[in-house]
Amino acid sequence: MSGDHSGNEYDLSLVMEGRDADGGLPNGAILSRFAEGICQRDLAKTAAAREKVVAEMGEAAMVDAAAVIAAFNAYPRAADATGIPLEDAKAEMTEGLREELGLEAFNTGGV
Repeated sequence: MSGDHSGNEYDLSLVMEGRDADGGLPNGAILSRFAEGICQRDLAKTAAAREKVVAEMGEAAMVDAAAVIAAFNAYPRAADATGIPLEDAKAEMTEGLREELGLEAFNTGGV
């Protein structure tokens, strides 16, 4: 949806296929490695990626990226744990994206 709003195009297949590229985002490959290290709980990968983010983007950017990764990790868990359903309008807007990413495989009821 961000791409529709901004006019930018993003390659979401990078997320699903694990390719090391920027996906149309500035510093996308560096940030992707950082997020993957954190989400995989791989301390060595996280440390190396963190150093790269600091070297290329600065310490403040690394802190911001870590905060975003933490937030995106927490929000769906809170929604899932409380049973918050996806609103009809959002379900419609994201139907193609959810299909492309194969997210329906995780659907346990509702949308």
